Amino acid sequence: MMSQMMPSQMHMSVEYSNGYMIQTQEPSNNDYTIQEDEWDRDLLLDPAWEKQQRKTFTAWCNSHLRKTGTGIENIEEDFRNGLKLMLLLEVISGERLPKPDRGKMRFHKIANVNKALEYITSKGVKLVSIGAEEIVDGNIKMTLGMIWTIILRFAIQDISVEETSAKEGLLLWCQRKTAPYRNVNVQNFHVSWKDGLALCALIHRHRPDLIDYAKLNKDDPMGNLNLAFEVAEKHLDIPKMLDAEDIINTPKPDERAIMTYVSCFYHAFAGAEQLLEWIRQMTPWLEDKSPETSLAAMRGKLEDFRDYRRLHKPPRVQEKCQLEINFNTLQTKLRISNRPAFMPSEGRMVSDITSAWTGLEQAEKGYEEWLLSEIRRLERLDHLAQKFQMKATSHEAWSVGKDRVLSSKDYESCSLPELRALLRKHEAFESDLAAHQDRVEQVAAIAQELNELEYHAASVINERCQAICDQWDQLGTLTQKRRDNLERMDKLLETIDQLFLEFSRRSAPFNNWMEGAMEDLQDMFIVHSVEEIQSLISAHNEFKATLPEADCERQAILSAFTEVQKIAQSYGISRNIPNPYSDITPAEIGLQWEKVKKMVPQRDSVLQEEMSRQLANEQLRRQFAAQVNIIAPWIQTRMEEIGRNSADIGGPLEDQMSQLKQLEQVITNYKSNIDKLEEHHQHIQECLIFDNKHTNYTMEHIRVGWEMILTTIARTMNEIETQILTRDAKGISQQQMNEFRQSFTHFDRKKKGGMETDDFRACLISMGYDLGESEFARIMTLVDPNGSNKVTFQSFVDFMTRETGDSDTSEQVLASFKILASDKPFIMPEELRRELPPEQAEYCISKMPLYKGPDGVPGSLDYSAFSTALYGESDL
Repeated sequence: MMSQMMPSQMHMSVEYSNGYMIQTQEPSNNDYTIQEDEWDRDLLLDPAWEKQQRKTFTAWCNSHLRKTGTGIENIEEDFRNGLKLMLLLEVISGERLPKPDRGKMRFHKIANVNKALEYITSKGVKLVSIGAEEIVDGNIKMTLGMIWTIILRFAIQDISVEETSAKEGLLLWCQRKTAPYRNVNVQNFHVSWKDGLALCALIHRHRPDLIDYAKLNKDDPMGNLNLAFEVAEKHLDIPKMLDAEDIINTPKPDERAIMTYVSCFYHAFAGAEQLLEWIRQMTPWLEDKSPETSLAAMRGKLEDFRDYRRLHKPPRVQEKCQLEINFNTLQTKLRISNRPAFMPSEGRMVSDITSAWTGLEQAEKGYEEWLLSEIRRLERLDHLAQKFQMKATSHEAWSVGKDRVLSSKDYESCSLPELRALLRKHEAFESDLAAHQDRVEQVAAIAQELNELEYHAASVINERCQAICDQWDQLGTLTQKRRDNLERMDKLLETIDQLFLEFSRRSAPFNNWMEGAMEDLQDMFIVHSVEEIQSLISAHNEFKATLPEADCERQAILSAFTEVQKIAQSYGISRNIPNPYSDITPAEIGLQWEKVKKMVPQRDSVLQEEMSRQLANEQLRRQFAAQVNIIAPWIQTRMEEIGRNSADIGGPLEDQMSQLKQLEQVITNYKSNIDKLEEHHQHIQECLIFDNKHTNYTMEHIRVGWEMILTTIARTMNEIETQILTRDAKGISQQQMNEFRQSFTHFDRKKKGGMETDDFRACLISMGYDLGESEFARIMTLVDPNGSNKVTFQSFVDFMTRETGDSDTSEQVLASFKILASDKPFIMPEELRRELPPEQAEYCISKMPLYKGPDGVPGSLDYSAFSTALYGESDL
């Protein structure tokens, strides 16, 4: 599925200094081998690159393989049988590779590695000088070259920044992100990273709560690098891929190792963009409802959709939830430290992701309904097409030669008895013709329904149906013309053998009845319930009840024929003379009758088998209903518990958090029941069971409810954690927090987690505020800076804290300036401009006196005197 969305790109060849070559799809201006400086060739041959690449590539592979519960220890050994190599490609691409060979022989290993290399080639990468034999033999250079090819294709090639891509795009991204930081000048992927400041700057730019960049020292590269490695591994889930000693002690660190590690930061911090890109890729696929002409093709689409549900979507749901939690936590920590809120760029906000996700789920729901509808339609079309084929073939076989007989002028030269025989034979044919009228109408009705259902071969059906109808009209015209001719000669007819005519009149309808009975006994059917198969069985039993009467009619017809032969013999007519009025013989009637009797028990068996299948399906429905009728109320009960916990304003927040964690564990432990229900639901779908009268719940209800409960408890825990952080940072007592919650809950009339403008105004009035329009507008800019006309609980707490708390003291202001000055007794103007908003910075610079202490530097300012004067404690 995803492979169909990959854009076509140009091919290029790249040869690396370690002796391997690849060809990869990249624009011609992106050459990964271009070096920024000329280095001594002895350094390029130094085994230091092998050590760095071995560690980095091993850690990179394990960062993906751990998602499947496995990993590698020795990169040249663990990929030799090809199994973990194929697994790695499946994890990073999200696609299935061919089934691997499980043998342990060398040719099995080579076959598996070749499957992996063929998959890499299918993604637009041309491998040169890298063969399966080298990988199986543990050639370290070829193995590292292959892994670097995979990293280039799946981790670096798709990076795009301001019309640059791959290496240049990644480098430009690093330059843009680290531009504001002192002592950082990223120009390449080797020496620019040796002091560790560039890595720390990348982390601080996106997560300023993790590193205090102002305290870093350019002269401590070991400390900087280890700090970046530890923070990335602990908080960003980026494993340690490099050693600080190797980077520092190598004149030029390995470029590919650095690029691999830095690309992990790009993907970690570009999570929202990747999620949006995935949603934008999936939505058109789910909206594409191009019909197929075969059931196999539609079932293939259904299987792709199930893979999307089981394999591709769940990690994205977790990723979306984690993004929301990380964003809220970051905003809270920034707000507590009185720092500006982090505002993503337009199109990458949490609301954009939520909106795109909503569109994805709407498309997903419509796509599943369309798939099931199309499968039913194609099943119906197959059934109708086969039925049309059977009836059309039967009619065409019956009509063969009829026009020739009807056009014959044999009556012109026959004797009177022969003419009378011809007339009677024609009457028998008319009876037969009338009996076939219903079959022709059935053929036309089936063809019409196939057209209405847009059968892919409707033109062929229409052509054949038209031919049958045209022939039928011709037969009617010829039949009427022959009757007219025979009746004109009816004056010549004197006698006729009435018994032959009687036999013909009775045998033709009976024979046609037997043909219809055989058609009904062979008729295919599609049922979806016990009631439908019971209806067919009932109809079949009614048919069997008519068999004794039909047998009596058969015996009467045979008796009549026998009597005809006797009388004919008495008139000197040969006993074996053909019946002049009908081609039907007693032997044919007997043969047809035996076929009917043989088909009856066969039909009984088929119907009973279908009854057994439908009873089994009914049992599956009941089992599914029994499970889902328990799980759905359980989910609703847990949602109510979460709601009650979040609405509880009587207990400490820590107790609420503890209860939520316990509830979260209960929910996590319940996941196995959801998985079992998914398995049961998959079994039901494989059995093509489309409805269930025993429950009002569907698997979609459970999926939506389960996703909602996971999201709700995560969001509620995050909100409680935010309240705890706010309470502790602002010095709010538990009683005050409870009072804030009680007031907020009371005026949140719609109970949507936020007071509307009128509700907030009423809340302020109830607390004694004398509000004019301008004053209220000023307060709204504080609590609702985005103009959403909704006041959240956090904004309400911040406002109440400012309103009820004491103003900052001179000691607090002094302590704040001391932090900005990195504990120096003075502060520089550029430090104020870097850390404060422009107006505040210029105000402080204009009001602060010069620092006169012995340890001062030119231009330093005395923030202690300024803080004392600000609160009237000096004459400044």
